Amino acid sequence: MTTRRGGRGFMACDHKRQFLKGGVGGPHITAGDRDSSPRLPRRRVRAAMTTSPPPPPPAEQQQQQEEEEVLVPRQELPNGTQPMEVVPSEPAATVENQQIEDPPISRFTWTIENLSRVSTKKLYSEIFVVGGYKWRILIFPRGNNVEYLSMYLDVADSAVLPYGWTRYAQFSLSVVNQMHNKFTIRKETQHQFSARESDWGFTSFMPLGDLYNPSRGYLVNDTCIVEAEVAVCKVVDYWSYDSKKETGYVGLKNQVDSACQAVYHMPTTENDMPSGSIPLALQSLFYKLQYNDSSVSTKELTKSFGWDMHDSFMQHDVQELNRVLSEKLEDKMKKGILLWQVIVLSHHGHYVQTCPFDLIGVHSNADLQLDVKGCQDVYASFDKYVEVERLEGDNKYHAEQYGLQDAKKGVLFIDFPPVLQLQLKRFEYDFMRDTMVKINDRYEFPIQLDLDRDDGKYLSPDADRNVRNLYTLHRFKFDDERVTKEDAKRALEEQYGGEEELPQTNPGLNNTPFKFTKYSNAYMLVYIRESDKDKIICNVDEKDIAEHLRIRLEKDREEKERRKKEKAEAHLYTIIKVARDDDLTTQIGKDIYFDLVDHDKVPSFRIQKQMPFTQFKEEVAKEFGIPTQFQRFWLWAKRQNHTYRPNRPLTPQEETHTVGQLKEAANKAHNAELKLFLEVELGLDLKPLPLPDKTREDILLFFKLYDPEKEQLRYVGRLFVKASGKPQDILPKLRKMAGFSQDEEIELYELEDGDIVCFQKSPKPDTADQYRYPDVPSFLVYIRNRQVVHFRSLEKPKEDDFCLEMSKAFTYDEVVEKVAQKLGVDDPTKIRLTSHNCYSQQPKPQPIKYRGVERLLDMLIHYNQTSDILYYEVLDIPLPELQALKTLKVTYHHGTKDEVSVHSIRLPKNSTVGDVLNDIKSKVELSHPNAELRLLEVFYHKIYKIFAPNEKIENINDQYWTLRAEEVPEEEKNLGPFDRLIHVYHFTKDTQNQTQVQNFGEPFFMVIREDETLSSIKERIQKKLKVPDEDFSKWKFAYISLGRPDYFEDSDTVASRFQRNMYGAWEQYLGLEHPDTAPRKTHNANQNRHSFERPVKIYN
Repeated sequence: MTTRRGGRGFMACDHKRQFLKGGVGGPHITAGDRDSSPRLPRRRVRAAMTTSPPPPPPAEQQQQQEEEEVLVPRQELPNGTQPMEVVPSEPAATVENQQIEDPPISRFTWTIENLSRVSTKKLYSEIFVVGGYKWRILIFPRGNNVEYLSMYLDVADSAVLPYGWTRYAQFSLSVVNQMHNKFTIRKETQHQFSARESDWGFTSFMPLGDLYNPSRGYLVNDTCIVEAEVAVCKVVDYWSYDSKKETGYVGLKNQVDSACQAVYHMPTTENDMPSGSIPLALQSLFYKLQYNDSSVSTKELTKSFGWDMHDSFMQHDVQELNRVLSEKLEDKMKKGILLWQVIVLSHHGHYVQTCPFDLIGVHSNADLQLDVKGCQDVYASFDKYVEVERLEGDNKYHAEQYGLQDAKKGVLFIDFPPVLQLQLKRFEYDFMRDTMVKINDRYEFPIQLDLDRDDGKYLSPDADRNVRNLYTLHRFKFDDERVTKEDAKRALEEQYGGEEELPQTNPGLNNTPFKFTKYSNAYMLVYIRESDKDKIICNVDEKDIAEHLRIRLEKDREEKERRKKEKAEAHLYTIIKVARDDDLTTQIGKDIYFDLVDHDKVPSFRIQKQMPFTQFKEEVAKEFGIPTQFQRFWLWAKRQNHTYRPNRPLTPQEETHTVGQLKEAANKAHNAELKLFLEVELGLDLKPLPLPDKTREDILLFFKLYDPEKEQLRYVGRLFVKASGKPQDILPKLRKMAGFSQDEEIELYELEDGDIVCFQKSPKPDTADQYRYPDVPSFLVYIRNRQVVHFRSLEKPKEDDFCLEMSKAFTYDEVVEKVAQKLGVDDPTKIRLTSHNCYSQQPKPQPIKYRGVERLLDMLIHYNQTSDILYYEVLDIPLPELQALKTLKVTYHHGTKDEVSVHSIRLPKNSTVGDVLNDIKSKVELSHPNAELRLLEVFYHKIYKIFAPNEKIENINDQYWTLRAEEVPEEEKNLGPFDRLIHVYHFTKDTQNQTQVQNFGEPFFMVIREDETLSSIKERIQKKLKVPDEDFSKWKFAYISLGRPDYFEDSDTVASRFQRNMYGAWEQYLGLEHPDTAPRKTHNANQNRHSFERPVKIYN
């Protein structure tokens, strides 16, 4: 661990692991967490903490300070320092021939003469250059406030570098032992240098006593040799970093992890759609990874899985996703050759060996799960995987025709795949805490993995020994959208996990070093077989991609480029949306009722802002076939009721402006679009006519016709009317628009502020009852309240069952009646509804009570949101009757048999506990006819209450507490004057806090006698619980009060520690300490009734 000069103390933090994070583009290490390494201050700082660094001093001031701080001026050294020597070190041998190269390392040697004569505090070396940067070594010959040599690497020109400079280096510092080189002290670290941290190194490098002792070999003839090896690494700027340029790969925007490998030869057709075809979505994704210069979105792929937004952003386990996707692809490709199987599937055989070698079964795996706990490295995990189990003694193997035989059982590999995926089991289930915990043990893995080691001990006799199973780990880091090359140290050492020790702040005090856990560790490895590397990591040419796929994907890419270009040039253009009578005719009565048009569904033009409006009219003429002299454009205005109306026509002067000027002048809300209405007059032959003159008194009105028989509202036209005119003046024109005879009586209805008029035939008195909505007002009320409701069975809350069109004003009775009719249920009161939670996308915990809400709208509203989903149940009795009853879930424990049964008790709310027990007696088998029952309240494995038989059941809550019914033992009915009735609970020590206990299992009561010893009580407990002697001998017994155990000896008298009446004294009990070996069960009573765990699932 490293320290820095002038630090602010240290701070450690970790970021919890995300199962689903990363990118795709090549084989790599998938690492879990990242952690910030703690740092210690190199010297004390007067200020406790600063929130921002002080500005760097001017260059002159810095130079003056350096001159004052030089401890050994050149003139004071008779012989001077020896000239500096920068020697490039030999490149380390590499075990893989790949493009990734560790940064070149340069070595600088500094020979310091007359070291013992140096009296100044610190000393700088000559400046040397590595990676184009200036460096120097800084030492404190007498220690930096410690009895150790302090040594650091320093940025020599930090004072004159530009603001915000930074550089990253890996380096080592050494003091050479001039007698025996093997005793040279060398320490290495890495750091990102900046203005705030321009030097970095080791405050306690080596004891001063060792350094200045001539016999130790570090100071010979008063000369000390210091070496620095420095490798400057490129600092990755997240915003400007080009993954494609630097690595040849691009990453994925964060939705799915790096479990997928590119497979282009899956059979797909030109009729497939990516959103419904996983193979096509994968091909599309990896085509973009191949040819895109930036990161790629995975929305299309997750849509092909059938995932919604909730599924896409939910954290999933990478190994589980990998396996589920492999199985899904295998299932879809059963009729063809699946390249996936060839690339990633390994096969291993389970064998049992008696005399001959018997292969019991062959299994395929897309990945291998290797144990981390108890294993030092990958090879140890493979050794454990193929470990032989001996079947002998009571565990002999039953062989056909030969009977029981001594045997060996194990697993050997028939073959390994070209791409070997190893899942490291970094998580395990903790039975004590009932949760998954992470294993942060140190676990090593090599760059090269030789699975033919030790004469192929992992391979079965039938394996092909001509295949060389030598694998290489390729060092790319896929961090969502960014892909970087990783050096060996970061790819290996920093992902091993384990603990790291901080240097002592006060070495002379001999205090215990502080250790911290390294939470950054790998949990999935992807190796590639050397002999198959050229086949796996190869260029994909155009000929490798199906023609229909290439054409489709190229079109998609061109469309994306077009949109990208449009976005870049958006500031030069404006969008003009032009609505016409044809749009009103098409939309009114289908999508639009109260307004005139939906502007998102009308023709739009992308026009340069500098284009004259007169030229735009020519574009319209080409598009619609309407000469410019027959065009009149109106500006739309937004009303206070959020509707739009044509407000006024453009003036001739306005039409001389550019499109951009017109948009700015007309668009006070600064919207990006200009909305226009195109007025055109057409003759009987549908050819354009000259436009009528419009005076200041003319008002433009739009007319809609309503047909009560068809329940239809449609657009029929528009008219100019005089502001001073009367409705009777336009009736002849309206009759002509509608195709009515001129003697037809019609009724007019004014909408909103009068510029839309609805009309219909005057209803006849004898026909009013024939129609649901006989007039315009009633029809529009229906439209405003119309709601299509999606109904789902409460048992299948993710699937729509049916839809019904209803009115938001429907009463409770009308809603359940409609549902009952749809389901064919005779009695609507047997329908129970539950509202939808818009946030959790699940049913609400409590159903809707009978007539508990007035209207349908009340059922659909959830806080400030409105849903269109309701859940239904069909009950066996009417809901009013059910609500008058109390339903309790009771668990019954048999008195003499190890049997447990669950019963649903339904009784009137004014019933008593005695009624519940009588009902249970009629449903269960008793140990004897006169057995007496009691009802207990159990919570977290403790008994909190025994219900009195006369207690009312209305207020008993079984949603969070477990109700347990059991027989009252005869010994409890006949308690002696000195007997005790005590609580007995199972417990185990908390793995994190040994002073705390955790209860588990079923609690019970027990009668103990006044002088009874623990030895006697143990016999009765063992008989009651039927525990084998071997297991029971390991149990411990304790008196527990307020969670603290006080252990008994066998000869102790137990009764003296307990009060006489222990009913309700759940915090004082006899504790039985032993491991919890029972399988874990989920107690639904303590959970939301609709909550469930979400495994990885691909629906399509």
